Amino acid sequence: MSVALIWVVSPTSELCNRLGFLETTKLAALSKSRSFLRDRKIKNLGKKHKCKSCYMNADFKGVWGLSHGKRQELVSKVVANPSGELAVSSEQLVYDVVLKQAALVKEQMRNKEDIEVKPDIVLPGSLGLLNEAYERCGEVCAEYAKTFYLGTLLMTPERRKAIWAIYVWCRRTDELVDGPNASHITPKALDRWESRLEDLFNGRPFDMLDAALSDTVSKFPVDIQPFKDMIEGMRMDLRKSRYKTFDELYLYCYYVAGTVGLMSVPIMGIAPESQAPTESVYNAALALGIANQLTNILRDVGEDARRGRVYLPQDELAQAGLSDEDIFAGKVTDKWRNFMKKQIKRARSFFDEAQQGVTQLSSASRWPVWASLLLYRQILDEIEANDYNNFTKRAYVSKPKKLVSLPVAYAKSLVPPSRSGALSKAMDI
Repeated sequence: MSVALIWVVSPTSELCNRLGFLETTKLAALSKSRSFLRDRKIKNLGKKHKCKSCYMNADFKGVWGLSHGKRQELVSKVVANPSGELAVSSEQLVYDVVLKQAALVKEQMRNKEDIEVKPDIVLPGSLGLLNEAYERCGEVCAEYAKTFYLGTLLMTPERRKAIWAIYVWCRRTDELVDGPNASHITPKALDRWESRLEDLFNGRPFDMLDAALSDTVSKFPVDIQPFKDMIEGMRMDLRKSRYKTFDELYLYCYYVAGTVGLMSVPIMGIAPESQAPTESVYNAALALGIANQLTNILRDVGEDARRGRVYLPQDELAQAGLSDEDIFAGKVTDKWRNFMKKQIKRARSFFDEAQQGVTQLSSASRWPVWASLLLYRQILDEIEANDYNNFTKRAYVSKPKKLVSLPVAYAKSLVPPSRSGALSKAMDI
């Protein structure tokens, strides 16, 4: 997806590529329309409060879950740094944000008038361009995420288009450091990408795909901070290729995957009949993002090693009697199998937590989430089926298994929110 990088590398370049970018001048009408929408942006979003340790604001609109373990453990998630001072863990930092955002969402739900999706108001001549922008986002989603795209077709048109716009922005951002032109990306280029993000949130989209997201954030209570956090994850990829502990890896997983939930939950929505605490639903949702990213890491060990990267906790490798050299050698041993079993168990625990919250989502939004959960979880099964050889064998879910999973996911999506209070117990700390 090198075309997504043209503006980042050279802001003056004229964009015209297979993702359907429009020239800047073609978006003049849309920009004016988006600016008008931002002037009447949804009220009562709350004031921002800096979280100095994790670059977050207190006005996130929802969080896709938090951690694997028991909630009661989080109150003691305090660790000592080398100087002997106490420091809060990454999980606790994220959990603090979850609590703040859950409180904010509860307040917004009490003021439903302020968070309803507003009808689109556009200037003459711009509606056709906006529809074209959304259609292009849908095409990109269908091309690169076929299963997820199929699930979004059950959503309402407004929510479906909004999710497409968010998906495309996330994909483009990821391609900055993982795409064909990744070697040309610098921290300054990411700064430019972030500046461009701020522009589109202020109603000044640069191209067609920006225009779709700009319209989305003008109609839904989506905050900019999770988008900025994802860019921070890209910065981590530029400067960091090792993670000393799982605590460090967890924060990375939050930045590059957990943030997707922060962006999408306000659009997917929580079922009106859900009795689960708001915090618990968001915790379960963030857990899915963490689970998916951990699964990516375990699937791509060999591929990452060939790029000189090791996304596995260094301390846990050492405890298992392993090192980077063993990973670069790419030999499956009993030590490696035992190590992988523990890593897979942890990833599954995140999926278990995520599963508790999917039924609490709006009924029309559940199918794509269930499909993602079931299909990604099966990748872990395939790693086991490959005898833990993730050095030279890439674990994937076959098409027949995908076809079987889709109706299962659909059936699960029909299950209404539970009133059993299971999620409430998960929040007891």
